[in-house]
Amino acid sequence: MDSINRNQPEDNHQDLQRTQAGQKIKELATKTNTCFFCTNISTGQPLTVRPMSVQKVDEQGNFWFLSANDSHKNQEIQSDDYVQLLFQGSAHSDFLSIYGTATISTDKELIKELWEPILKTWFTEGVDDPRITVINVATREGYYWDNKHGDAVALLKMAAGAVLGKTLDDSIEGQLTV
Repeated sequence: MDSINRNQPEDNHQDLQRTQAGQKIKELATKTNTCFFCTNISTGQPLTVRPMSVQKVDEQGNFWFLSANDSHKNQEIQSDDYVQLLFQGSAHSDFLSIYGTATISTDKELIKELWEPILKTWFTEGVDDPRITVINVATREGYYWDNKHGDAVALLKMAAGAVLGKTLDDSIEGQLTV
């Protein structure tokens, strides 16, 4: 039996490196700004997963989050700094998996740069709450699944493929190396 990729009449695989990889990471991550932040990934035990809001992502594919110094997440990063970030931008596209290393900082200027008023929900003393830390995730590698021409074209191709009994979709996927 052929894989779906072999049945695809179009090229649907494109690995991206350096600048292009960083741009793709930023493009996909900012479509949702929320990910599943996974820790304890090197332990051989089930991952610890929680939703997190991305405060910043740069063109090199690095991420910044705000977190409490007494959180389980911070404790887990201190014993195992490898993390996985999982993004889903929509029901049919904008999927991103990032593997990287996390560091924790208490840089007050960076905290002020990343601060948003809604964060007072978790940091009740505001931007100067002594529990606030910054988690920086440096991307080591990633993988993406997207579509080439937007959701409307992807839907039309899928519908045409279903009518014709052929694998027609607008998907694109590939390794991201920063």
